[in-house]
This record gives sequence, C-alpha cells and structure tokens, in this order.
Amino acid sequence: MKKLLFILIAFLAFANGNAQILDPAKWTTKIEKKSDTNYILTFNVVIEKDWHLYSQFTPDGGPLPLEIIFKNQKGNFTLVGKAKESKTRTAFNDIFEVNETFFEKKGQIQQEITLTNSKLTEIKVDFNYQVCKEVCINMEKNFTFAIPVVSKTTAVATDVTIVDSAKVDTVVSQIAITEEQVSTPEKIVPLDSEPATKRGLWSIFFIAFLSGFAALLTPCVFPMIPMTVSFFTKQSKTKAKGISNAIIYGVAIIFIYVVLGFLVTWIFGADALNALSTNVWFNIIFFVLLVTFAASFLGGFEIMLPNSWANKVDNQADRGGIVGILFMALALAIVSFSCTGPIVGTLLVEAASKGGIAPIVGMFGFSLALALPFMLFAMFPGWLNSLPKSGGWLNTVKVVLGFLELALAFKFLSNADLVLQLHFLEREVFLAIWIAIFGTLAFYLFGKITLPHDSPMTHISVGRLSFGLVVLAFTIYLIPGIWGAPLKLISGFPPPMTYSESPYGVGNSQGGSNASAQILPEGAHLGPHDLIAFDNYEKGLAYAKSVNKPILLDFTGYACVNCRKMEDYVWSDPAILKILQEEVVLISLYVDDKRELPKSEQYVSKETGKEIVSVGNKWSDFQITRYKANAQPYYIVLDVEENMLSDKPESYNSNINAYKGWLREGIDRFKKVE
Repeated sequence: MKKLLFILIAFLAFANGNAQILDPAKWTTKIEKKSDTNYILTFNVVIEKDWHLYSQFTPDGGPLPLEIIFKNQKGNFTLVGKAKESKTRTAFNDIFEVNETFFEKKGQIQQEITLTNSKLTEIKVDFNYQVCKEVCINMEKNFTFAIPVVSKTTAVATDVTIVDSAKVDTVVSQIAITEEQVSTPEKIVPLDSEPATKRGLWSIFFIAFLSGFAALLTPCVFPMIPMTVSFFTKQSKTKAKGISNAIIYGVAIIFIYVVLGFLVTWIFGADALNALSTNVWFNIIFFVLLVTFAASFLGGFEIMLPNSWANKVDNQADRGGIVGILFMALALAIVSFSCTGPIVGTLLVEAASKGGIAPIVGMFGFSLALALPFMLFAMFPGWLNSLPKSGGWLNTVKVVLGFLELALAFKFLSNADLVLQLHFLEREVFLAIWIAIFGTLAFYLFGKITLPHDSPMTHISVGRLSFGLVVLAFTIYLIPGIWGAPLKLISGFPPPMTYSESPYGVGNSQGGSNASAQILPEGAHLGPHDLIAFDNYEKGLAYAKSVNKPILLDFTGYACVNCRKMEDYVWSDPAILKILQEEVVLISLYVDDKRELPKSEQYVSKETGKEIVSVGNKWSDFQITRYKANAQPYYIVLDVEENMLSDKPESYNSNINAYKGWLREGIDRFKKVE
C-alpha cells in the first residue's frame, strides 16, 4: 500500500512539474499528388479555445507571423505561389497599433510544389509561429513528408513525421491514397465567423449609417428630399400608391449601393482586401484619393460624373412603373455624386481594408440612412414642413466633411511611412498636422475663415458655435501629445510613441527620470519605464549578488502582446514601479531574440532535441529546461542562489494588487533569510 501511495505521489509530482508546457495547436498533415511532378502539402491545425495562431500575413511590428521554411528545397523542388490559408480573422491590436491576422479554433495551410529532382524521397518543412491567449508561446514544428509512390490499383502508405520542438515526438500516420484522391487536392474549408468579427461588421454598419445621414445634409441631397417626396405624392393616384412608390424608391437606392459594395468585394476578393491596410502603394493611393475628396468638399472643384450619364438615366426614369423608379434612384446617385462620392469612396476604402463582406455591409448601412427619409416623409408628408430650409448651413456640413477627409488621409500616409520605416511622418509631425487641420476647422466654424461657395454670414448659430467649441477642445486635447501625452482618445490613429523624434516627448529625452544621470551596470540597459534591466541571465545574476538583491526573472518576447500590457498597465503603477526600481534586479530574457549565437555557444537541447542557434532559442530552452514552462509573460522571484522565493511563478495578471502581493511575498522571504 505504501509503495502504491509513493508511486501515486511521484506521478502527481511529475505531472505537476510538466503541466506548464503548453501546446495549444495540434497539427496533422498529408501529401497528395496533383500531377506527375506536382504535389499538395496540407497542414491542418486545431487550436484550443480562446487561443490565436498568427498568420503568415500578420504585418511586421506586431505578433510574430507564421514562418514557413522548406529545408531541402534547393535543387529538389520549387514552390507554386505562396502558401494558401483558410479563413483568418483580422483585428486591430491597440498595443502594437497594427492589424493582426490570426487563426481561431482551426485552420488549414496548403502549399503546392513542383518536383525538380525525380529521386527525392521526402520533403522537410519547418513552421515557426506564435500562439497567444493570456500568454504567448513561440513554437517550432518540423514536418517530414514522404513522397508517395502511387499505384492505380492499390492504396499507398505515406509516412508523415511531425517533430515537436517542445517535446520530441514522432507521429507516423498511414494515409490511404487512391488515384482519385491523389489527383484532387482537398479544398480549404472556411472557418465559422466569430463574435468579434460580427462586432467589426456592426461597427462598419453604424459608421456607414452615420455617414449616410451626413450625406443627407449636403447641398446635393438635402434639397432632393421635398422635391422627390412631392413628386410621388402628387403623381400617385392614391396616398397608398404614393407611399408604396416611395418605399420602392428607397429600396432601389439601397439596391444600387449594395450592388456597388458587392462589386468591390467580388472584383478584389473577400479575403484579399484585408491586406490593403499594410500595402504601401494602396495606402499612398488612398491618401491621394482622400486629399482629392477633401479638396472637392472644401470648394476647390466638384467631382461629377458625365452629364450624358445623368441625361440617359433621367430619360429612362420617365418609363414609369418599378423600372422607372429604379432609374429615378440611379439618377439621384449620379446627380448627387459630387457630394456622396467622396463619402462613399472613403467608406469603401475603410471597409475594403477589413476584408470579407465589409464593403457590402458598409454600403447597406450608408444607403439605408440615405433612403429612410424619402420613405418616411412619403408616409408622413406633413413632416416636410418641419424640415429646415436649404441654405448656407448645407455648405458648412460639406466643408466639415472635407476637413475630416483631410485628417483621415494622413492616417493612410502614416501607414505607408510606418511600413517603410522612413520616419518622415513620425508621431510629432502627424499630431502637428492634425492640430493644424482641426484648429483651422475651429476657426472656420467661428466664422474667421471663409471658403468658396460660403454664404455671407451676419451671425453664428448656436449649433455652429457649440460644434466649434467641441472641435476647439479636441484641438487643445491633441497639443500635449507632442510632449508625450498618450492621447488614448485617438489611440490607433497617430503613430505609436516609439515611432517619434523623441519617444518621451519633445524636449524630454528620458521622460523626466533620473535614468540618464545613472551609470548603468555592465551588461544592463534601460528597459520599460527606464528600469535598469539585464537581457543576459549570467550578468544579471552576478549583479544581483554584488548588490545582494532578489531577482525578478522575466521571460518575455518582443512580439508578446500581454508582456507589453503588463509593462504598460501593471508595471507603470507607482507602487509596482517603486518596487521594480528599488528592491529587485530585473532580468528580462527575450525568447524571440533572433540574434545568432556564436558557433561555439550553439548546441542541441537535451530537453527538446531542438538546435539552439539564436539568443531567443537559448532563453526559451532555459525556461523549458529549468522551469518546465514555455509561455510568456512568465515571472519568477529568485534569490542570489537561484532558488524560487515565491510559492509559484506568476503569469499575465492585470490585477495590480494581486501582482504586488506576489512580488512582496518573494521579496519579504528574501529579507527574512537575509
């Protein structure tokens, strides 16, 4: 009985010691023959709930994208295009300020290859990727595909070897391949839409809906409301017929704009569009396009479709019936294009960068807002008397939209500058431009500046004055951003703090701290919040011994989202920051550090069997070997003899009090022993 109890305890201890090695992505693979020389390599992954696996198309500057390495490609085979992915999700990351693209729940990657060496027997592929939830894990998977020998009458056994970097396993799967299966590669199955994707579409819809109301209040559309409604009510024999015609008219407007959204999606492709947000040339084209739209709204010129189009459509509108009403709606779209065109163009640009059916959803929201007044006023013609009269205020709306278009244009130019890392449009310059734009808009609203097509103004209305004050307050809010204020209200629009002439704000090289006056210990650097930090374990340990302080060992990564969140929102708390500054020695080991180790320091891990060739590999192996963990952030409080002082390591924890209590526990134990 005692032996049994001992074995059980030992088993539980062993299980607990390995419980923190995480592998939330499970892979299966297969190879299929397409022709005599071409093969399809398929990688299927099942991802645990709430985890994200980042796509190969995630832009630089954020989480680590999937990297696919074909190890024995040279002289053996060529790739047919880039690896294709099943449906992914794109969302804005407010920490790295980029649109990240990732898989959820499941995913599939397919790569077609053409053999150039007929004697080749196997294909070796390495995947380097990152998966994140509350922590992030940098993973490496090694796959070996055996080239199948196909028989027309018998099934073929294909060995697929998967080598896991965290725990070396060999999985040999026997895949029966008939002639029909070999010649027909498996189709990529789209993933189901997720709630967050739906939220993104709802936000596009509401923005588009509000934009539709803004378009209503322009000189090209607003005067058309009473004219069109009067036409339906007077030309129809009965009130019911007038209402039904107006409803058909509204539905026709919606149909026209939704078809436009469908065409954009169909021409460019539902999933290809989300790559626009990081494409340099598209961002530059969008910038020029929006500046052109802004100049049109500000009165420089009018963007108009050919008059012949309007005349032809107008002639068709006289045909009567549903067809005639449809052409009347098309005539409205053409005649009002000088006002609605820039708004529609901006919406399509923004919606297109989201990918999927966002352009269709955007056009539906816009056209619904545009069509509703025509239908409602036809149902209740008495409401027409409550409409304000057309006048100079309509042009004011148009000018305000012009300023907003101009401000948005520089966001797209900033995207291009960030991707190219030209540093022409750094944070301070971007904010200065926005301050100038919105400051000029405030002066315009107060009547200090006039533009072409403005009516003479003897006084300022209460509404215009109120809106002017809001714009002025926003302009003043932007100004401290030049001196380093975070400006959370517009987070994601200006470049990040790190992309600036002075990361700590103009005229402040070190954020007002004494760090610049300190002499850094050997091997140390200034980390987050100017904390003295070491990125080398041995040097940090030696320093801790010399000053007799406990160590806060921080396993982190440059592309780790929640590592940055902990630093930005938890470490920045005055109580936590004081502890990190005065009571511990911080050693931050970056597991995604790509710097190559000297040849003499490279080795093969005894724990994982993985080749350790980079600095990041070394610290990742150190974490796995010593602490049986592979996720980041991962925090441990150690004494100078490298013993753990806290009951357990800490991971991502946004509760400042809990994190402080965990720190204090380890530090207090160090002081007691001392």
